[in-house]
Amino acid sequence: MKKLVILFTLFQYNIIFSQNEKPPVYLGCEKETIEDMESCFFIKIKEAFKKDFQLPTIVTQENYKGVLRIVFNVTKTGELEVLYINAVYTELENEAKRIFKTLPKIKPATYNGRAIEKQYILPLGIPIGYKPIILMADTINDKKDLKKDIQKVVIKNTYFPEHESQLNIPFTHQKYDALQFGFNQGENTHSAVKPYTYNAVSKHTDITTKKQKLFKKTNVWFTKKLWNEHLVNIKGDDYWFTLNPVFDVQIGKDNSNLDYTFNNTRAINVQGGLGKKFNFSASIYESQGRFAGYINDFNNENDIVLGRGRFKRFKENAFDYPVAEGYLSYTPNHFFNFQLGHGKNFIGDGYRSLFLSDVASPYPYFKITTKFWKIKYTNLWMFLDDIRPEAQVDGVNLRKYVGIHHFSYNVTKKLNIGLFETVVTNNENNKGFDINYFNPIIFYRAVEFNQGSRGGNALIGLNASYKWNKKLFLYTQFLLDELSIDKLKEGNGYWANKFGVQLGFKYHNAFGIENLYLQGETNIVKPFTYSHRESTLNYGNFNQPLAHFWGSNFYELIGIIRYSKNRWFGNAKLVYGKKGFDIENDEVSYGGDIYRAYTERVSDFGNEIAQGNKTTIFNGEFQAGYLVNPTTNLQLFAGFTYRDFTPQTNTTNFSNQNTTWFTFGLKTDLFNSYFDF
Repeated sequence: MKKLVILFTLFQYNIIFSQNEKPPVYLGCEKETIEDMESCFFIKIKEAFKKDFQLPTIVTQENYKGVLRIVFNVTKTGELEVLYINAVYTELENEAKRIFKTLPKIKPATYNGRAIEKQYILPLGIPIGYKPIILMADTINDKKDLKKDIQKVVIKNTYFPEHESQLNIPFTHQKYDALQFGFNQGENTHSAVKPYTYNAVSKHTDITTKKQKLFKKTNVWFTKKLWNEHLVNIKGDDYWFTLNPVFDVQIGKDNSNLDYTFNNTRAINVQGGLGKKFNFSASIYESQGRFAGYINDFNNENDIVLGRGRFKRFKENAFDYPVAEGYLSYTPNHFFNFQLGHGKNFIGDGYRSLFLSDVASPYPYFKITTKFWKIKYTNLWMFLDDIRPEAQVDGVNLRKYVGIHHFSYNVTKKLNIGLFETVVTNNENNKGFDINYFNPIIFYRAVEFNQGSRGGNALIGLNASYKWNKKLFLYTQFLLDELSIDKLKEGNGYWANKFGVQLGFKYHNAFGIENLYLQGETNIVKPFTYSHRESTLNYGNFNQPLAHFWGSNFYELIGIIRYSKNRWFGNAKLVYGKKGFDIENDEVSYGGDIYRAYTERVSDFGNEIAQGNKTTIFNGEFQAGYLVNPTTNLQLFAGFTYRDFTPQTNTTNFSNQNTTWFTFGLKTDLFNSYFDF
């Protein structure tokens, strides 16, 4: 029986049965063992073709011999549905479709007792009975062609058309920490630049099966949309799009004088594809919210809602903050991807990033990703705003420009290194975004030097990651703003030795416990890093840092624990650090505020980390919840935050704060929110 299967039947594409998964059961195969049910299934289909298949006249006339490949789906209700046929003649395709219409309804595949869909490929020798030397894949090129055929089918017929697209997987630490385990098992992967595209991740981990395993058994339209699927999922031969409502409805209470905290976000997300190379995504948010006291203070002081953008007043000490995000993604071939959009990006393997994080408000950007051999090269151009009143001209924000290069190289199967460079310029000289910085392969530091000290603010960096084993992942970043080796050796606290260091690890399936995730990280950034002699050339956007949320002049320790079981999850995060703030009514800068010019520094020498008003910061966040819909990442959750903020010196506007904050709600988790400052 096994020889018959090998010679005449299925090449199965990416189907791996676990002990909890049972294949489809064809009529007459009920008494077979689970191991032989699949073989019996394909033998029965083969027998049906032998019995009823009528060879088209044109095939006989031209004496054609070859392979007919049929891609079909066994639905959750047991129907055999043809998805795609790779045939030389249309007549062969039509005859194969006719045979499939005569096949009976069967018992579908199941996972943990729940019916699931399965896709298969059936290669048939033409004429029926013809035996090619290699039936399952004629040549290596046939395998590649076959994979392309399957990608067409998946886009047209799956629950998740986005999984084979060049769209971005929405970046949240919770999702990516789980995703990265499977992603890192693949060879020649590059994990630093985020968000990842679905297509890149799907090559290394089966995200479709992971989601389908969480599906609830239901045939009711409303409950299918609630628990399992996109609200709208429309597919055609060369197009698809999905539409989903987005919610973030929360209510809570902290220990401030506020009656309660809340957030009320209503949004719509649309994504789709036109042909193989073009994809798009857009989200429009309408939100009102009031947060814990320390977050409200930050919003009021900086004229923004943290991480989202400008607001207008809403009720008592609350904010109304609309946001729009979206992008176009174009992939002309397997080397390049181009994205033009309004959103956020992240560079690094840690919870924080010293290069580029997603803390600040969304911004317009253009990104080119180039991947070949062991290399991934990212070009990113960003258009930012300095919204401080002193930077505005006639009420218009000062426009800033940032160019970024990141070069990632897989030295070995385990070791990856990355090189980073960026430059910040503005439009004070009425030159706009200097054409020199649009060059995708150039060293920004050299351009900045030739432009003069007022021409830009350039930074460079090095990152590395190492796969210790399948579970343990180590990472680091080193960010360099300025450095004098001689002064560094002297250890005299020279102000211009401006740099940051990150060290961390990720431990997946820790201690042999499936889905238990541990992470530890430390970040150290010297005073005056990211700032510039021209305050408008700081490395920030909308009154927020572009890299680490704390700016500079600090050290920090982070511990993260995550665990999930089926749709249930729990997260815990502890952050401890010390940061030096400027002293109230003191006219000098101690190096913690990146929006102040470093020419206002307190001293040339004797500078140390956390100088100024040294403040101890402790933040603990605990969250538990239930994943309502794995397709849209809709979550029901409850959370608790404890924050202790203790300055060395208390002043009128800067004093001890101790916060406890309870909250619960329902949200579509599509982006990160950072309250640990």
